Amino acid sequence: MTTTENPPIDGSRVSPDVVRKSVDDTLREFFEAKAALASGTSLAGVTAILRDYVLSGGKRLRPLLCYCGWVAAGGTPGDPVILRAAASLELFHAFALIHDDIMDGSDERRGRPTLHRLLEAGRATGDPERDRRFGVDSAILVGDLAMVWSDELLHGCGAPPRVLSAVRPLLDAMRTELMFGQYEDLSTTGTGNPDLATALSIAIYKSGKYTVERPLHIGATLAGAEPALLDAFTAFGVPVGEAFQLRDDLLGIFGDPARTGKSALADLRDGKGTALLAIALRTAGPDQRRVLAAQVGNPRLTEDGARHVRVVLEETRAVHAVEDMIEERRGRGLAALDRVDIRAEARAALRDLAIAATARTA
Repeated sequence: MTTTENPPIDGSRVSPDVVRKSVDDTLREFFEAKAALASGTSLAGVTAILRDYVLSGGKRLRPLLCYCGWVAAGGTPGDPVILRAAASLELFHAFALIHDDIMDGSDERRGRPTLHRLLEAGRATGDPERDRRFGVDSAILVGDLAMVWSDELLHGCGAPPRVLSAVRPLLDAMRTELMFGQYEDLSTTGTGNPDLATALSIAIYKSGKYTVERPLHIGATLAGAEPALLDAFTAFGVPVGEAFQLRDDLLGIFGDPARTGKSALADLRDGKGTALLAIALRTAGPDQRRVLAAQVGNPRLTEDGARHVRVVLEETRAVHAVEDMIEERRGRGLAALDRVDIRAEARAALRDLAIAATARTA
């Protein structure tokens, strides 16, 4: 394994760019070790596929929050233990994204073809259905491999066994909560009658807990945090993560694909049961309901049809209502952050991440 020299991390502040680079360097080291083991076998290609997918982009939000949890609890900045643990969350996220794109039938992720589409295109046997099946089946396996290696990277991070034992229930909870959220999401997609309470439950499971709360808990627990700090991170993380999901729902319809890296038609074509759509249906008049019924969930939705839906979402003030929900949840999370006694550099980084993750970006 080639050891990559990570840039020094200044203990007086948490620099997202430096942490991202350190996490990526840790992932590269891990993949180099796996490539050496697979060299000369048919598994070398699988390792390269997963490596390229993981390192092709992404905000590294979960590793950043895990790192902030560690620093907030008194962990040493730049310690390899937290970098490996944080990197393991990015591998788990790769698993989640690969499977999510398969379930959604998505063609694009981060401005590139989704993994199952890349694998399908690389097959090219002349039998489109066989190639499509290969793309899906092999992407499922690559996603599974990402989850297995995520576990390996975390449990090989160098933390003492008693600490890893304390982290295990948090990891189990994070994974379970994500699967619950994914199942609820699938169950409500395409029904044509989304429920606001269910939409918000999905936001909490898929984002409030998975994206923000649990990464903070894992990082803090690795540094020996007391239960009071974990409770404070729940009060901060759940509403901020919920706001992050609500922002993502807005960008999924109103965002610029060149900046978001995904289609602005996919959520509408799938009929995603978002809070945005649930609120619009509550207040829509007969004509507006007809537009939503005709266009939302239509797999052949055009940009013109989407424009009509966006008009209804604006006219019913659903967009305004969701913006208010984002602001309220972000404010609640930041207020909770202000009440907790943690290192100033961790507080500043968490505040910046909360604002960046929930702001208009496209």
